[in-house]
Amino acid sequence: MTLPTDPAENLATLIRCASVTPEEGGALTALEAMIRPLGFAVDRPVFSDDATPDIENMYARRSGNGPHLMFAGHTDVVPVGDETAWTHPPFSAEISNGEMYGRGAVDMKGGIACFVAAVARHIERTGGLKGSVSLLITGDEEGPAINGTIKLLEWAAGRGESWDAALVGEPTNPDALGDMIKIGRRGSISGVVTVHGRQGHAAYPHLADNPVRGMVSLLDALLYPAFDEGTKDFQATNLEITSVDVGNPATNVIPAKATAIFNIRFNDSWTAETLQQEVHNRLDAAARRGKYRPGRKEPVEFELVWRDRPSHVFLTRDDKLVGALSASIASVTGRQPTLSTSGGTSDARFIKDYCPVVEFGLVGKTMHMVDERVALADLETLTTIYQKFLEDWFG
Repeated sequence: MTLPTDPAENLATLIRCASVTPEEGGALTALEAMIRPLGFAVDRPVFSDDATPDIENMYARRSGNGPHLMFAGHTDVVPVGDETAWTHPPFSAEISNGEMYGRGAVDMKGGIACFVAAVARHIERTGGLKGSVSLLITGDEEGPAINGTIKLLEWAAGRGESWDAALVGEPTNPDALGDMIKIGRRGSISGVVTVHGRQGHAAYPHLADNPVRGMVSLLDALLYPAFDEGTKDFQATNLEITSVDVGNPATNVIPAKATAIFNIRFNDSWTAETLQQEVHNRLDAAARRGKYRPGRKEPVEFELVWRDRPSHVFLTRDDKLVGALSASIASVTGRQPTLSTSGGTSDARFIKDYCPVVEFGLVGKTMHMVDERVALADLETLTTIYQKFLEDWFG
C-alpha cells in the first residue's frame, strides 16, 4: 500500500480539483482517497441554510489512546480572475523553477497536503500515533462561512467529539517559513449607516436636506478619535470605511439618502457589545451636531444596521501547544517564530470555542493572486515541521 508521504504529489492532486467556493470540485473526494489508507474514518456532512448554497464538508478521525489533536482547514478556493493572465493554467499544478503553480497552492491546499504527508510519514516511521488525529475540513471558508466550520464543529461535538488542541494550516508566514505563528485574532464587526434626507435641486438647497452633509459628520465621528492605542498582545483597534454611496448619477440633484459601510478590527480592549455601544454613542452625538444645510438645526436622521455576526477577539495561552509548535519550527528552520495576532479572521474564530487553537502554514505572499504558487522546498520544510510537531505534541 502506498502512503501519501509526498506533499508535492498530494498538493498537485488537490490543485487539479477546481473547488472554487461553493463547489466541492472533487477536492474532498481526492483528500478522502489519500487518508483512508492511513486509517481515517471519514464523514462528509452537507449543511444548508436559507439563501446560501449547500456546502459539503469533511470530518475524518484516526483514533488512538491518548490526547486528540485537530487539524483544520479548507479545500475551497477563491476564483482565479483573468485566467489568461496566469503563467500556467490555475488548476494544472505545473512546476516551473522549483515552484508549483495553482489556485489554492498556499491558501490552503498546500497546508493540507503537508499535514497529510506528515501524518503518513509519522505512521510509516513509528507505526502509529500516541493519540487521535482528526481532520476538520470545510468547503466554505472563502465563502460566507455559514455552512462550513461552525456547523461542522457543532455536528462533530454533537456526536461526542472533543479535542485537546487544534492546528489550522492557514498561510501565516509573511516572508519565510518559521516567521510567524498566529496565536489569536482581532475581532471583526461590520455595520451600515444610512442617513435620510430630502431630494432636491442642487441650485435650491434651502428646499432640500442633503444627507451627504450629515453623513460626513457621522463618519468623521467614527474615524476620530482613535478607539485605543493597542494592547500588549494586539494592534490598535481600527475602523475602515469601505463604501459610501448615494446612488445618484446626476450632478445637479441632491440625493434622498446616503449609505456607508464600515468594518472594525478590534483588540481585547473591547467586546463586540461594548464596541457596538461606543459606535452608537459616537453616531448619536454626531447626529445632534451635524446639519443637512446651513441654518437647519434639526439633528441628522440615521439608521445603523449591524451586518452578519461579529467575530470575537481571542488569544490562545496554551503553553504545550504553542511551545511544541515553536520548538518544532525552531528545530527545523533555525528561526524562532513571532507569536502574532495580526491579520484578518480565519476559521480559528470558531474553533477557539472548543479547544486551544493556533495557526501555522506556508508563506502567504501569493495567496489570492494571479500565479499563486509555492516553492517545492517549502512544502518539504512544512511537512518536516508538522511531523516534528506531531512527535513533540504527542510526546
